[in-house]
Amino acid sequence: MAVQPLDHPILQTFAMIRRIEEGVREQIAECLPDGLTVPQYEVMRLLDLKGDGLTPADIAQSLHATKSGLTSTLQRLEAGGFVRVEPCPEDGRKKRIWITPAGKDAYIEALGAIRPKMGKLREAFTPEEFRDALPFLKALQTWFAERDWA
Repeated sequence: MAVQPLDHPILQTFAMIRRIEEGVREQIAECLPDGLTVPQYEVMRLLDLKGDGLTPADIAQSLHATKSGLTSTLQRLEAGGFVRVEPCPEDGRKKRIWITPAGKDAYIEALGAIRPKMGKLREAFTPEEFRDALPFLKALQTWFAERDWA
């Protein structure tokens, strides 16, 4: 396989996606209340979007996280009082995750701190610019999702 030059569009595209993702995570991290990490915030965001009672497997799949990494994140969230982990009533082998009032407060605090940064982003780019970027990004995501890399 030939080595790609550093200015190859494929390499530049993935480097740019990585830098954007790192920048977003850094900006979110600056807004989080003490004791809350970006992965923990992402779990609480998912619970807010999809509703309480998700299983760890549901969360791991949605966040593209490993089960072991998610277990650690959930343990820290539970120890911090942000979520509670309960046995699933239908299947006692499974667990269900619920956001606590303290977790909801921390999540709302984080959203309030993130909102001004999102406002600056909206001022810098139009909705059309974001819309124009979506077809390629969706196609790229679909391409990767459909591949068996084993």
